[in-house]
Amino acid sequence: MSGWNIAIFGLTVSSSWGNGHATLWRGLLRALSDRGHHVTFFEKDVQYYRDARDLTELPGGGELQFYPDLDGVRAAAQQALDSADVAIVTSYCPEGSQVAQMLLESKAGLKVFYDLDTPVTLRSLDSGERPEYLPPDGLAGFDLVLSYTGGRALTELQQRLGARNVAPLYGWVDPLQHHPVPPQEHYLCDLSYLGTYAPDRQPALDRLFLETARRLPERAFLIGGAQYPADFPWTSNLFFHRHVPPAAHPAFFSSSQWTLNITREAMAEYGFCPSGRLFEAASCGTPLLSDQWEGLDTFLTPGEQILLVDSPDDVVHALQRSPEERNRIARQARDRVLVEHTADARAKTLESLLEQAWHPAVPTLAIAGAR
Repeated sequence: MSGWNIAIFGLTVSSSWGNGHATLWRGLLRALSDRGHHVTFFEKDVQYYRDARDLTELPGGGELQFYPDLDGVRAAAQQALDSADVAIVTSYCPEGSQVAQMLLESKAGLKVFYDLDTPVTLRSLDSGERPEYLPPDGLAGFDLVLSYTGGRALTELQQRLGARNVAPLYGWVDPLQHHPVPPQEHYLCDLSYLGTYAPDRQPALDRLFLETARRLPERAFLIGGAQYPADFPWTSNLFFHRHVPPAAHPAFFSSSQWTLNITREAMAEYGFCPSGRLFEAASCGTPLLSDQWEGLDTFLTPGEQILLVDSPDDVVHALQRSPEERNRIARQARDRVLVEHTADARAKTLESLLEQAWHPAVPTLAIAGAR
């Protein structure tokens, strides 16, 4: 197939406020458009995203349809689904179980569920809570289930939710948007961290970032992200930007001597779940420090393209490396990311997975090479 008509129901593409879905979708939709596909993206028009909207038209000329509630868009959605070659519903899609049911009952050629939050989904099941975005009968009705997380999470999606064909579609970066730029004074720092506040990341943030800032009062540290509480333990050498929009990410990273990646607890537990910020920073030519999690070496080589840190001592030692070492690590990471982890690379992977779902000869899990 070529030139597919794709209908997507997701959390948001129009606002990057407090979520990681929007920036990812923008890069992938641009790449899909460049490859000749047409996308219609349905997004519920909720106030907190509307008030922080930083995109109103889809990259590549697709259609962005806002709707107040599912009943208000049902006729248009049904028409789009029935005429779609590929229909996708994602995790955290508002009214997701109802959308999924409508998708499964439609005449769409391929019916796909994309879980961009697989560890959260599985942990919710562990606690006896069923995420609202899951259809009542699980995932057995979909032709293909995509997961932002690989590893054992793929098997659990099969065993616990009935997914028949499951494959990873990992994070990516759009190098047209994320690339080295001149440093900006208000972002200059020795170590940066970009991420929305999350309680389950706080212990690692305190150990690796805040404690390092306390030990090195002469160095500058920068946090960018939303939802940080008023009682956050700021220090005099720790600076803060409440929201760094996607357009400013290149300047943010390019102004950092190093940047730190911290993985959310559930993602670290399952492994094989690279943050999009990891690839953004590498694409901007910024050397990376990261906490450790299974599968990281699938995406970047520790010690050569990224440094793993487990203690403040590790971070301090990294910050003391020479500019030549920093540049070498950053260059090697960028070279690899631009080959393997771009939106264009993932668009090709998605095309391949969809083709295989159209003509299933081998279970998708096996051919995906999932570990």
